[in-house]
Amino acid sequence: MACFQISPSRSWIYPTTVLCLFGFFSTMRPSEPFLIPYLSGPDKNLTSAEITNEILPVWTYSYLVLLFPVFILTDFVRYKPVIVLQGISYIITWLLLLFGQGVQVMQVVEFFYGMVTATEVAYYAYIYSVVSPEHYQRVSGYCRAVTLVAYTAGSVLAQVLVSLVNLSYFYLNVISLASVSVAFLSSLFLPMPRKSMFFHAKASKDVQKPSSTNAVSDEPRGDKAPRYNEEKPTPEIAASSGNWDGGPLGGPKQENVAARVFVQWFQDLKECYSSNRLFYWSLWWALSTAGFNQVVNYVQILWDYKAPSQNSSVYNGAVEAIATFGGAVAAFAVGYVKVNWDLLGELALAVFSVVNAGSLFLMHYTTSIWACYAGYLIFKSSYMLLITIAVFQIAVNLSMERYALVFGINTFLALVVQTLVTVIVVDPRGLNLPVSIQFLVYGGYFAVIAGIFLVRSIYIIYSVKCRREAQSSPLSHSAQGPHPEGPRDAL
Repeated sequence: MACFQISPSRSWIYPTTVLCLFGFFSTMRPSEPFLIPYLSGPDKNLTSAEITNEILPVWTYSYLVLLFPVFILTDFVRYKPVIVLQGISYIITWLLLLFGQGVQVMQVVEFFYGMVTATEVAYYAYIYSVVSPEHYQRVSGYCRAVTLVAYTAGSVLAQVLVSLVNLSYFYLNVISLASVSVAFLSSLFLPMPRKSMFFHAKASKDVQKPSSTNAVSDEPRGDKAPRYNEEKPTPEIAASSGNWDGGPLGGPKQENVAARVFVQWFQDLKECYSSNRLFYWSLWWALSTAGFNQVVNYVQILWDYKAPSQNSSVYNGAVEAIATFGGAVAAFAVGYVKVNWDLLGELALAVFSVVNAGSLFLMHYTTSIWACYAGYLIFKSSYMLLITIAVFQIAVNLSMERYALVFGINTFLALVVQTLVTVIVVDPRGLNLPVSIQFLVYGGYFAVIAGIFLVRSIYIIYSVKCRREAQSSPLSHSAQGPHPEGPRDAL
C-alpha cells in the first residue's frame, strides 16, 4: 500500500471520487432484495426455520463481536486497510453464496457479512482524514447519497430482471459478485491517510482551545448543566504535547498513546452522556436501530410467509427501491422543516415510534402481501426520517472526534439490544417464535419505545411551561408598582 501513500491529486476530488466509486459498487447488489427466495428456492433448498433460527442470527452475533475491535483497529491502521478488508469480505460472502451449500456454509456467509457491516465505519470515517474541514459537509453528502442511489438502482435492476427477463436469482448473485469485485479493486486506489482521529492525530504547534460549538446543550440550561467549553485535553492537544506516531509498534510510546486515547475516550463519553438531551436522543437511536435492524433482517421471511415466492410473483426489489427513495426524500425534507427540536423533538420521536409500531402490527395482522408491503414502506421511511433528525441533533454540537465516539457507542448498544432480542425471540434456545409472531413482538417493542418518549416529552413540555410561568410572574407583579425591597432586589 505504500505505492499509494501520496495521493495523485492533493485536492479533495480524487479521494472522494474513488471512495464514492467504492460505495456505489459495494452497495449496488441486485441480489439483496431476493436473498430469502434464493436461499429457500431450488438453488439452496433451505427451510424457513433453518434460515430464521439458525442462519440469520449469526449475522447479529458476529456483528456484535467484531464491531468494537474493528472500531479500534480502523483508527489505528488509518482506515484504508479496513476498507480493503471490507472489499475482501464482500467477495468471500458472495462466492460462498454462489457455490456453498448447507446450513453451516450459510452461517459462515453470515459471519463474513457481519465483518462487512462492522467495517462500514471505515467507509464513513476515511474521508475526514484526507480532506480539509471546509469540505466535510459536501463530501459527507456525496458519500451517503451515493449509497442510497446505488441501493435503489440495484433494487430496481433486480425487479426488472426478475419480472421482465425472468432471470434466475443465481445470476442476480453473479451480478452482485461482479459489483463488489469492482468495489474491492477501487479500494486499492484510495490514498493512504497520514493521520486519523485518535491514534495518529496530526500534531499542531498552534493548539487552539475547544470552541463553544463543541458544547452539548441541555434542556435545563442552568448552572448545573455540563460545561463542554472548558479547557481540557482533547486528542489534538494530547497530540501536540508528544509525538503519537513516534516509537516502534508496541513500544512504550505506543502503549502510552493507547492508554492516553482510552482515557480520553472515557472522559469524552462521560461528559457527552451527562447531557440529558444527548442521552435521550442516543437512547432512542440505540433502541430504534436495534428494532430496525431486526425488522429489515427478517422482513423477507415474513413476505415469503404471506406470499410464498414459489407460488406467486415477488416484488421485493420494487418495495425496497420505493422504501429507500421515500426514506431519502423524507430525510432530505428534514432540512426544510422549522421545528423547535429542543421542545418538541422527543414528542416527534414518540409520535413516529407509534407510527412504526402501527405499521408492524399491520404487517402481522394482515393477510394481504400488498398491505404488508405498505406497512414496510411506512416503517422504513419514518425510521430514516427520524434517524436523520437524531444524527443531526447529536452531531450539531459535537466535535468530529466526539461524534465518532458517540456514534460507535450508540451502534454498539443497538447491537447489544438486538442480540438480546434475537436470543429471546428468534434463537432456538429462546422462545423460537415463528416469523409472524415475531413481528407482533417487534410492534410491541416500538410501542414501548413510544411510551418512554411520550412520557419524557410530556415532562419536558410541562417543565418549560412551569419555568415560563415562574419567570413571567415576578415581571407581571413588578409592572403594577415598585417593590418595597428596592430596585436591586426587584431585578
